[in-house]
Amino acid sequence: MRNMKKSFLSMGAAIILLSGCASQEKKTELTLSGLDPAKFETIIDGNKKTGLYRLTNNNGMEVCVTNFGGRIVSIMVPDKNGKMTDVVLGFDNINDYQNIPSDFGASIGRYANRINKGKINIDGQEIQLPTNNFGHCLHGGPTGWQYQVYEANQTNDSTIVLTMKSADGDNNFPGNVTANVTYTLTSDNAIDIKYDATTDKTTVINMTNHSYFNLSGDMSKPATDHILYVASDSITPVDSTYMTTGEMTAVKDTPFDFNTPKTIAPDVTAFDNEQVKFGNGFDHNWVLNTKGDDTKVAARLTSPISGITLEVYTNEPGIQVYTGNFLTGEVKGKQGIAYPQRASVCLETQHYPDSPNKPQWPSVILKPGETYYSHCIFKFGTEK
Repeated sequence: MRNMKKSFLSMGAAIILLSGCASQEKKTELTLSGLDPAKFETIIDGNKKTGLYRLTNNNGMEVCVTNFGGRIVSIMVPDKNGKMTDVVLGFDNINDYQNIPSDFGASIGRYANRINKGKINIDGQEIQLPTNNFGHCLHGGPTGWQYQVYEANQTNDSTIVLTMKSADGDNNFPGNVTANVTYTLTSDNAIDIKYDATTDKTTVINMTNHSYFNLSGDMSKPATDHILYVASDSITPVDSTYMTTGEMTAVKDTPFDFNTPKTIAPDVTAFDNEQVKFGNGFDHNWVLNTKGDDTKVAARLTSPISGITLEVYTNEPGIQVYTGNFLTGEVKGKQGIAYPQRASVCLETQHYPDSPNKPQWPSVILKPGETYYSHCIFKFGTEK
């Protein structure tokens, strides 16, 4: 009997040990992009849990998203040889996203891009927003939604809905706003992003995704060898503080003309052009010719090395092309890679910068009873 008890005890210990190992294996199972989901789990502001969510499709594509800032962390797509390749910059843990200022992959709100001197006028009342970029309000202020926790609801293997409940006075923006960001990974290797929002007071809203793309998959090198197309005949020029002047200037015969696809270099450093100099490269809003038709290609980016292509579709009137001009090589991202200057290209679909103060441009006003809606598609493919 004593021997039987010992056997049962041994079996029980073995079962506990095995179940513990299985639990540990499950916890440390890595994503296709090499991310450890456990490194994205924490609690912020007392009760808001963060995590990493994995979207997949039948082609083997994978997109990883964290609800901290509604950020795309990795995008695994096949290159021209079928090799799965991560094509976005980012961090591999929640601590870096919290402690290193960045917009990597973020769902930006309430207002993407800049608002002049942080001032808006709503119903005759001037409101002062926080200023965090050359005296202007950038991307919703210093604690914009990219630094807040979205509620996450993954409805299936390919779709996640992220919800932001932004209180009246959040970074001094008026109105209690409820906004949703829906990421869907489609069967044709596209990330379909839909934004919607409602408010109980008149406010302004302009959301976008701020992914930093490097389609070569080698984040240690600049992405200036990428070939870019933008369906646009004009940009909204800026001054030396990156604030739009309210004009629209033609891109013809300037470094900003990408109606015929061309390599980003050398025009990105054509500093004899005042606008390139002011932007320290490209950091400008292009006025799209697609006129809100999200079935037409607004922009296209191609890596000649990997053969990976990215097409952008949107119902928005503009797209901000930012070439990672302020990356310095000091920030280390996934796999400990230091990101050099111009290691990426951002393609941010949006209303124009400072639209609240530019009545001649499409309105960004959202009133009670209305629903804000924005649509962006990032569609991936390859060419030989």
